[in-house]
Amino acid sequence: MEPVNSTEVSEFFLKGFSGYPALEHLLFPLCSAMYLVTLLGNTGIVVVSVLDARLHTPMYFFLGNLSILDICYTSTFVPLMLVHLLSAQKTISFLGCALEMCLSLSTGSTECLLLAIMAYDRYLAICRPLRYPVLMSHRLCWLLAGAAWVFCLFMSVTETVIAMRLPFCGHRVVSHFTCEILAVLKLACGDTSISEVFLLVGAILLLPVPLAFICLSYTLILATTLRVPSAAGRRKAFSTCSAHLAVVMLFYGTVIFMYMKPKSKEARISDEVFTVLYAVVTPMLNPVIYSLRNKEVKEAARKVWGRIQTSR
Repeated sequence: MEPVNSTEVSEFFLKGFSGYPALEHLLFPLCSAMYLVTLLGNTGIVVVSVLDARLHTPMYFFLGNLSILDICYTSTFVPLMLVHLLSAQKTISFLGCALEMCLSLSTGSTECLLLAIMAYDRYLAICRPLRYPVLMSHRLCWLLAGAAWVFCLFMSVTETVIAMRLPFCGHRVVSHFTCEILAVLKLACGDTSISEVFLLVGAILLLPVPLAFICLSYTLILATTLRVPSAAGRRKAFSTCSAHLAVVMLFYGTVIFMYMKPKSKEARISDEVFTVLYAVVTPMLNPVIYSLRNKEVKEAARKVWGRIQTSR
């Protein structure tokens, strides 16, 4: 067997949309605006949920975690992507690529688990209302959220280390606007089977398993809700869960479309455009969906804003 002719890689070139300058000029203002809305909207939810005592409940604790995740996730790649959209020099260092890969994998994976935890919280609140304060204790909330963050960070660090320790040879052009792990693995000239196994295990644990748990939780919620005698009670239960369901469908729908569809050997510009949409648009819409569909959040926001105005 001939030895692999690998070279030490110091940086990668992120191809992104470099072949479509008109598209780059269009995406820059759109992505800039959406990123700004993402930062402001999610920061607003975190601030409101912390400052208003009425929102110190498990539901808003997890919602605050989701907002922090969205800020962290988009911040791992959007700032650099915006710089590259206006620059001809679209390089990233080897260490920077590994860090971006690890953080985006970690935050994206944590959101999968967090949405399942939020579904479990809604199941207990609606199907076990009398025991809910005991079952979903403050300690359990921190334990569930912390376990999701730590587990996904461990998984992402493991996947990143295995991927980036592979020998790279030939060109160093990543056919993506970010150091997406599948795009980087295409440049490796060593055996990628171990990395692919880890990615497959991670994909199973973080996509179909949480989604099945979410579907089971909402099936039980629906069955319980339909047994509520009053129409007002049913509307309240559906209203409580509708925002979370909208976020779940938006997030899982786009992720499954991107990662479960048949893979083509060559990168397509349409895939990258769709990735921009789900990676930037979804985190921007989360606070919009929750705030517009939730009277408590809107009232708390008005209350906090009133305090700020009074203090001036």
